[in-house]
Amino acid sequence: MRVFIAGVMQGSKKDKGITGQDYRQIIREAIHEKHPEAEVVDPFSLFPDSPEYGDGRARQVLIDMANEAGQSDIVIAYLPVASMGTALEMIRAYDNGKSVISISPMAENWVVRSLSQHIFPTMESFIDWVRDGGLKTV
Repeated sequence: MRVFIAGVMQGSKKDKGITGQDYRQIIREAIHEKHPEAEVVDPFSLFPDSPEYGDGRARQVLIDMANEAGQSDIVIAYLPVASMGTALEMIRAYDNGKSVISISPMAENWVVRSLSQHIFPTMESFIDWVRDGGLKTV
């Protein structure tokens, strides 16, 4: 099982700052607790300095990570707020017939509701679902 962790990095920030990325470790640990064999792809751990990239490198990483999401078995999208990069990763996965799971209070957002097989309003509800074997059902 190959799982891609998508999620907000810069969101609507107007500078190069990023939002907290602790959610990535929480998701990774929940997956590995139930599925230690899973390969977890985390763009932030692969490119921690990405906000500092120049235009060409930023474009390449953006496209590469969208393609990576489209090749993974499952995309888990953490969206406490909207994220344009995450939307790209979600649509690429969806177009490739992959499962998209969202953790978001924005259940009525068109991207979230149209592309997700499951939507969890909180991290806790997602973790409970994983612990109950939910990933095996997607």
